[in-house]
Amino acid sequence: MTVKPQFRIVAIYVSVALLWVLFSDRLLFSLTADTRTLSLLHTIKGCIYVVVTGGLLYWLIGRDVRRMDRLNHLLLTGNEQSLRALVSAMDVRHKETRDHSERVMRMTVALARRVGLDGDALRHVRFGALLHDIGKLALPDAVLIKPGPLTPDEMTLMRTHPVLGRDLLMRTAFLRPAIDIPYAHHERWDGTGYPRGLIGEEIPLAARIFSVVDVWDALSFPRVYKPAWPEMDVMDYLRNAAGGQLDPGVVGLFMEHYDELKAIGLGQAPD
Repeated sequence: MTVKPQFRIVAIYVSVALLWVLFSDRLLFSLTADTRTLSLLHTIKGCIYVVVTGGLLYWLIGRDVRRMDRLNHLLLTGNEQSLRALVSAMDVRHKETRDHSERVMRMTVALARRVGLDGDALRHVRFGALLHDIGKLALPDAVLIKPGPLTPDEMTLMRTHPVLGRDLLMRTAFLRPAIDIPYAHHERWDGTGYPRGLIGEEIPLAARIFSVVDVWDALSFPRVYKPAWPEMDVMDYLRNAAGGQLDPGVVGLFMEHYDELKAIGLGQAPD
């Protein structure tokens, strides 16, 4: 039978308190029978009791908090490993380049750190980048991996994947804070993107960061509908897209740290 943490703490605290009262009183009465001396010793005993039991509670609660942190970390790690397996299968189905989702996730997290994100915000960026195209699970292969141009109807269907991705992630509590990238990574700085037509800083920062990395990756590696672009052409495209398709500030930061970010994306440098 598993003992609840709060019951265990109370049981230890009460046991220590009872033992303290029982044995400390006996000790005091064995030392002296003088009333005034006993009163002083009881006061000292009470102060010691408060300090000792306070320290005991601090240690007991801290121990359980650390234990819960370890369990939470294991849970998050297990969830992330499951998501990585799902995403790897998605990349195979989408005919993406090898390591696409992992690569853009690593680069997005690294760039987000340069922007100043940390803690929970950075974890949400990691999950959001990893699951950026989760909505494509609901699209047919005839549209998803079509080698030629999409028809207007097919393009309309393709553009539903951010909303589908948002709906999927909203069903899972720990992934809800990660919806910014899947839902908004096709928005454009100039307001001509989809699905909501957000403009400028209306677009969540995580999505603006990811969009720069995603455009770089889409152009730098071959897809079923195009070959890889030369690196100089990719960089020229990013410069020209700043202020139109992409957040100019994020593009500038990407350019500034490009060699480092590229090495992280390709697994050649630690993140």
